Amino acid sequence: MKNYKFFNNSEKAWKVMFEAISGAKKSIYLEMYIFQNDMEKFDFFNLLKEKGKLGLQIKLIIDSFGSTSLSNSAISELEKAGVEILSLSYLLHRMHRKVLVVDERIAFIGGVNIHQTARFWNDLMVSIKGKLVKKVVASFRKSYINAGGKDPILLPKRNEFTTAKDDIWIVDHSPVRKKFHFKRIYKKYLNNAKNSIILITPYFAPQRWLSGALHQAVLRGVNVEILIPQTTDHRFIMDRVNHFYVYKLSKLGITFYMGEKMNHAKVIIIDQKEAMVGSLNLDFVSFDYNSEVGIFFKDLEVVSKLCYITEEWKKDSILFDYKTYKPKWFDYILSPIINLISIFYKIFLD
Repeated sequence: MKNYKFFNNSEKAWKVMFEAISGAKKSIYLEMYIFQNDMEKFDFFNLLKEKGKLGLQIKLIIDSFGSTSLSNSAISELEKAGVEILSLSYLLHRMHRKVLVVDERIAFIGGVNIHQTARFWNDLMVSIKGKLVKKVVASFRKSYINAGGKDPILLPKRNEFTTAKDDIWIVDHSPVRKKFHFKRIYKKYLNNAKNSIILITPYFAPQRWLSGALHQAVLRGVNVEILIPQTTDHRFIMDRVNHFYVYKLSKLGITFYMGEKMNHAKVIIIDQKEAMVGSLNLDFVSFDYNSEVGIFFKDLEVVSKLCYITEEWKKDSILFDYKTYKPKWFDYILSPIINLISIFYKIFLD
């Protein structure tokens, strides 16, 4: 596992990412759904400016909605320092990926954004060294090109976009290019699970196919556990949505752990043998409309470490009991509203 290391909260991830950028000699490729210049301890904004002035090759891809707090003047500052900034957003499609590559020798993938609000959150970011970094670079190249990037240094190389078939590999999910890989992979993993399924997500609004796959797994005797936070960063809406779907699915035999802290991680673990860490939430927006990325593991040592992190988070959680939960009247209109929003998306984006 020497080439892969997990960081289980935002500050731990920021620290190693900041150190990696500080030591950069040639290039920095950063892709963030939320990138803000409000960081107190880890000032990525000014660090990128400093590195840009030194002549490093710096590419920053942001989402125009997620990073809306990054002002035009701040963007201008970065560009004057030599940082190329692109936005990968198409109408209601969002660029939801979180990727960093430094000097094409170390890479980071996971759920960690760069904004001060996330300072005390649990989350997951994995650092990657070795041969797989080339695959992360190839993944970044795709986003760069899709966002309109023209620099020849990041144009595709021959045979670079082939998928590695080994114990660890990168999966790109890009509905803009009609590449719905995560929906296919999740269906396969959930349907093939023999003993256990563990899912971690901050936002839980499953589509019917996902609810059905989880229910079928329970009926097969698979132990299904889902970890979500008791309180999210979108309390007014997402807390109600989360609790409504947790209430519905817990009645089907699924066990829910409600964490005391905000947990922004996105994880799937199957039979304690296969796992994924990435940027994808368990909702229709991520599966059908967002550009996402994930790293999949079959290496048992790596999966074991993920299982350990999960068990630690479960210790700081409470079990949800649908028998004691009292849904409010407006909870019952949430599902139809979400279905209508999903239909709206399909009408205007498909």
